[in-house]
Amino acid sequence: MTFSATPIGGSIKVFVPRDAAARSVGADKVAERIEAAAKATGQQIEVVRNGSRGMLWLEPLVEVETPQGRVGYGPVAPEDVDGLVAAGMLDGAALTVGAYLGVVEELPWMKRQQRLTFARVGVIDPRSADDHAEYEGNAGLRKALSMTPAEVVEEVVDSGLRGRGGAGFPTGIKWRTVLGAESDLKFVCCNADEGDSGTFADRMLIEGDPFTLIEGMTIAAYAVGATEGYVYLRSEYPDAVETLNAAIRTARDRGWLGKNILGSDLVFDLHVRVGAGAYICGEETSMLESLEGKRGMVRAKPPIPALEGLFGRPTVVNNVLSLATIPTILANGAATYAGYGMGRSLGTNVFQLGGNVARGGIVETAFGITLGELVSDLGGGTASGRPTRAVQVGGPLGAYLPVEQFDLPMDYEAFAAVGAMVGHGGIVVFDETVDMSAMARFAFEFCAEESCGKCTPCRVGAVRGVETIDRIRNGEDRKKNLVLLDDLCDLMTDGSLCAMGGLTPLPVRSAVRHFGKDFGA
Repeated sequence: MTFSATPIGGSIKVFVPRDAAARSVGADKVAERIEAAAKATGQQIEVVRNGSRGMLWLEPLVEVETPQGRVGYGPVAPEDVDGLVAAGMLDGAALTVGAYLGVVEELPWMKRQQRLTFARVGVIDPRSADDHAEYEGNAGLRKALSMTPAEVVEEVVDSGLRGRGGAGFPTGIKWRTVLGAESDLKFVCCNADEGDSGTFADRMLIEGDPFTLIEGMTIAAYAVGATEGYVYLRSEYPDAVETLNAAIRTARDRGWLGKNILGSDLVFDLHVRVGAGAYICGEETSMLESLEGKRGMVRAKPPIPALEGLFGRPTVVNNVLSLATIPTILANGAATYAGYGMGRSLGTNVFQLGGNVARGGIVETAFGITLGELVSDLGGGTASGRPTRAVQVGGPLGAYLPVEQFDLPMDYEAFAAVGAMVGHGGIVVFDETVDMSAMARFAFEFCAEESCGKCTPCRVGAVRGVETIDRIRNGEDRKKNLVLLDDLCDLMTDGSLCAMGGLTPLPVRSAVRHFGKDFGA
């Protein structure tokens, strides 16, 4: 599903992203210079601050609305603006300078995608309720309100949607459990504590289309019988915090939150809570502890949050992308969504390309695209121009994969079969200069730094792991210490209370297995 706009008389619409990535490279100044240049030439324009299209190597990306579609120019520096305007940029002219890109929707990067969750991101003004409504916003919520809560839950089950936060648990099954739980109060919690290295899709969705997240959470509330919702958002995302809070205020004013939502009997309100920067709060029970005002530490299970979650009440806990995908599932039907993907990995996922990559950004496509297509074709290989040596998929707890496995399809089961995980969809690229023994050491170091400390295998095991790899790197009894390292990985995998310690061995073992020479093996 894609949206494109055509001009409707009056002033020319010029789009300059307000996404944090675009702002970091001068988008605000570019917008100011465009307004000043248009005023100086007497041209009537309206500058719209949209979200990013996800082509981060082209930011700031300026788009001009024309009868043929939105024509792009990028990257545009503030000092480029006057020359581009003089050359006809505000008329959508096909300039001979390098900044001219053509119709954005026709660019290869965009045409390779199937944008469902990100359909509106980069297209609309994220703070405009009118834009959200114009581009089929709330269609999913209206459809849900015409169904029974149980029917909504089963629609999500039938879609095959699995949690996009990393665990891949079926979303509808979680909702079914909360719906069936007896309680006078239930919650919907969105975990937006996006702490994995190489991941930024949650941030881009919130900054580029916050009303879709609000709509998804409202549908979840209706489906399970919740009346309160919380978005746990990391403090390192100040732009996302501001954008989401503004959208929530607007939604309340429009009757999209609060009492009698869209004229129905539904009552649901939403609040933002800002985390303090603990990676462990990406784990659902640690997040719930933090929301309750406690130190972010993992809870023992059972009970599961679906039965005893926030303040001991039944709670839906989902990731941003999971909840933001719900509106398109309800609007278009479970069968349509399940028509994308492969095997048990149905629908689309938002993959994020980062690290040493030529074309970093986000790609939303159906499950089944290969790792090589993402890294080499869409990503363009390394930014350094050197050969790719390894990629880490799934954040700092994900496995390192060599180029020999680039034919691996992006699929939960296919990755699990080779000792890897898709996780949140982050892909970090490394060239031939990377020392994989150092990267394995970093996995333990990261775990030692971010462990909540509740269980010994994680708290102590990570420290012992750093010490063991240091001995291997220094050439001390390498064979003996490699055996010790393997035993330590077994202990952490089997004995840790949560995925923090349980998955830390994944990058370590994959680095040893695929890049043994870096360990002196």
